[in-house]
Amino acid sequence: MKRRDLLLGLASVFASGVSASAASASTRFNFTSAFSTDLARQKPRPVAQQVRSERPSSYEGKELVSYDTAEEPGTIIVDTGERALFLVLEDGEAMRYGVGVGRAGFAWKGAAHIKRKAKWPAWYPTENMRRRAWKKNRRRLPKMVKGGPKNPLGARALYLYQGNRDTLYRIHGTNNPASIGHARSSGCIRLLNEEIIDLHKRAQIGAKVIVI
Repeated sequence: MKRRDLLLGLASVFASGVSASAASASTRFNFTSAFSTDLARQKPRPVAQQVRSERPSSYEGKELVSYDTAEEPGTIIVDTGERALFLVLEDGEAMRYGVGVGRAGFAWKGAAHIKRKAKWPAWYPTENMRRRAWKKNRRRLPKMVKGGPKNPLGARALYLYQGNRDTLYRIHGTNNPASIGHARSSGCIRLLNEEIIDLHKRAQIGAKVIVI
């Protein structure tokens, strides 16, 4: 074989190798691009905020019950001794919800009305709460806690007023479902998050609230 023919053959082989490598690289690039596009297309959407709570073992959830009262439908009656809240309905019935109530020395009783309703409310500890927390546990409560799953007021809140005066008592959700059925709050009435959402939908602004 002549030297010139040998060199031409080697050049041809080299050129073929370069073309194959370029084609392979092009294939890999296109594959990666397509794969990345699929990943972007399959990117999971943000998960909706969860509100369902773990129920205390002794509580089976809200229920429709017979309820004898002279109060009008729409009235809310909280029986602190029974640890239950009753939303009065038509035809001698009520929706019964399990609640947590105020601990000894903080329980509130009386009549009020709902003046405001809030979703994922912010919590503003009162000066007395902040003072007690510091005195008892050397714990500094913030002036405000934004709404969300870690907020003590939970998913919803109903604000109780007497006339135009805020009683500072609320019917609200809780991030501590184990407290349902117990007296642990600073006087407010707390429900499971999914149940305060249900009550929040049913209760009307101006509705009468009686705590006994």
